[in-house]
Amino acid sequence: MDRTSQWVSSPDIPADLLIRIADDVFPLLKGVMVPKCGYIRKAVAAARGGATATVDLDLSALPGGADAFDKAARYCYGANFEISVRNAAALLCAAAFLDMHPTDGGLARRVEEFLAKVGLRTLPGAVAVLRSCEGLLPAAEEIGVVQRSADAIALRICNEVLFPTRSPPEWWTAELAALSPASFHKVITALRCRRAEPEVLVAAATAYAELLLAEVLAADGHAADHSGMHRALVESVVAVLPSTDDAPLPAAFLCRLLHVAITICASAKTCRDLELRVAAVLDQATAGDLLTVALDSAGERVQNVDTVRRIITAFVERDSAASSGGANGRSRRASLSGAGALQGGGGAMQTVAKTVDEVAAEIATEESLPISKFVGLAGAVPKEARATHDCLYRAVDIYLKAHPALEEMEREKVCSVMDPLKLSYQGRLHASQNNRLPLQAVLSALYYDQLKLRSGDEGGGGWDAYGNGVMRSSAAGSARKQAKEEASLARENEALRSELARMRAYVSGMQQQSKGSSSSRGKKGSWLRTLSRLNPFKAGIWGKDTSGIVDGKMDAMNSVKSKRRRFSIS
Repeated sequence: MDRTSQWVSSPDIPADLLIRIADDVFPLLKGVMVPKCGYIRKAVAAARGGATATVDLDLSALPGGADAFDKAARYCYGANFEISVRNAAALLCAAAFLDMHPTDGGLARRVEEFLAKVGLRTLPGAVAVLRSCEGLLPAAEEIGVVQRSADAIALRICNEVLFPTRSPPEWWTAELAALSPASFHKVITALRCRRAEPEVLVAAATAYAELLLAEVLAADGHAADHSGMHRALVESVVAVLPSTDDAPLPAAFLCRLLHVAITICASAKTCRDLELRVAAVLDQATAGDLLTVALDSAGERVQNVDTVRRIITAFVERDSAASSGGANGRSRRASLSGAGALQGGGGAMQTVAKTVDEVAAEIATEESLPISKFVGLAGAVPKEARATHDCLYRAVDIYLKAHPALEEMEREKVCSVMDPLKLSYQGRLHASQNNRLPLQAVLSALYYDQLKLRSGDEGGGGWDAYGNGVMRSSAAGSARKQAKEEASLARENEALRSELARMRAYVSGMQQQSKGSSSSRGKKGSWLRTLSRLNPFKAGIWGKDTSGIVDGKMDAMNSVKSKRRRFSIS
């Protein structure tokens, strides 16, 4: 301000215009400022005291403050001043506020030329211009310099992605960390308008959040004295992240951000937004990512099981809505092509089910974990989404082992999340010998084994490694059926031969004990009658019981009147 007083003051012409901006005072001349500033011209015309009176104006509302007015006054006096990327936006706002628009364009024209030729030609320069606009709102938006800067940044990013000029290729992501969340949101909007690839949006959002929240993520919510500042920063960053439909962010990054938001007690809206974002990419998450959300800030105790359950529920609802929404279209395409409808999203659901089973097994060791929370987490995924329940059975067994004092009803509730019929053979074998399981689960496993054996004896069907029924080929089924029949026939023939040998020995003994009252023909008829009664083929079955005949008496056998039949014994 001292320098300003030196080049505007003259001992011959005293100052007749005083401009006050906050604590700064500019002594100026009306004859210099009035022709080039419409705002000052109107204020002087409305002032009282005549043309020779000193006019005192308060311009504290001028965008850019005293520094911007100093350069504007230098322009009016014809003095030299510097235009840079840091003050270009302020000079435009000051020129618009002071109505400095003479026929030659005035100060605004000179600043516009600078921006077009220098300021917005590079990415760092455009970022600096946009950052300088953050303290000039809403004046900077009204004159359009904010939108121009955001568009210039988006254009430079797209060009850099297509034709990298530096190494590493994504060096430009670090430049965006200097922007506020509101300015970053404008850049993301400009990128979407330019049809930028989702990978570009993801790289920009991830790098921006990690750089801007580096202190928050490192502190992990432990710094209580900065929790208010961290909370506001996290909420503002989450609010400007690109939508899931435009660019789904990495699951690991979102889980970390959600963990920090929960730790610093961010707003319910922020936490719910992050939960839905995680649910949209849950099939890409690992068990470690979900455990990051479930554990407390120290990473030792299970604390946020309900949050994980809500994420899984949101994923299931989203997958069901997508499947039902695309069912009609798939059916139409299948009818036109003659093929069956494809299963939509089944692979993602199975992946999530496996991840949930791993998380349930990890948190099952927590002694203070209630049954309701364990069942709610493990049962959030439908049972039919799992091809096998072995991993879920492992989680249930770990929970029962960590909580040995559970009663029978409580153990049945824990086991209600799994289906014993969908265990593999090894799983059913282990379950049938597991004394920690309730009796109902053990009986279900045993019953399934019996059902499997019976179904296997019928032929034409079988069971895969997970216990699921599958159809064998007709040729293989016929061959196995014939082999079984031949083996059964061989066993029957062996039994018949043994039975016939025993009967022959029995008849031989009876012949030796018979007395000579009967003729040789009568003996032969008696022997034939006895043999006909003992014939195993008479009743059409091979397993006929002959113990009664062995224990009977000879008189009872002779009392039966023989019929006139011919027997052929070979």
